[in-house]
Amino acid sequence: MCMDHKMTCKCGTRTASFNFRDEIMPVEVVDKLYCPQCSSDVHFNHESMLRDNGWIIVYDMDVARFMAHKLQGVMPTPEYLFDQGYCTWRGVYPTDHIDSVKEREELVRLAKINPRKYLDEIKKWGMERMERLALEGWRKAHEG
Repeated sequence: MCMDHKMTCKCGTRTASFNFRDEIMPVEVVDKLYCPQCSSDVHFNHESMLRDNGWIIVYDMDVARFMAHKLQGVMPTPEYLFDQGYCTWRGVYPTDHIDSVKEREELVRLAKINPRKYLDEIKKWGMERMERLALEGWRKAHEG
């Protein structure tokens, strides 16, 4: 089971939704969140922070290490927590789960009119979208 949690960045202008894979890490593992607007003056510490396309997630590594016994002997790093889904965006980027629904709305209408074309278009949309997100620099768009 994955829990979704919405958080606001330090400057208060943007939000991000997080998933916590299998609820192994508590929401408290995220200490701070910086959007591209408020992250420019942050001194980056690779031992506790992860940068993704201008966003910075500051992990509370004491919490992560305390919960590490649930990770089968793995000592977590910010990259591990994010890339393995233990504390990561809900989707490819902070508001992906909302934006992708809006992008698919028109395609869903096509499903009722021409199901075969819908299947072709949804596949095309998915591949082109991931290529676009990878070019934009989103970390999860480079997976797989």
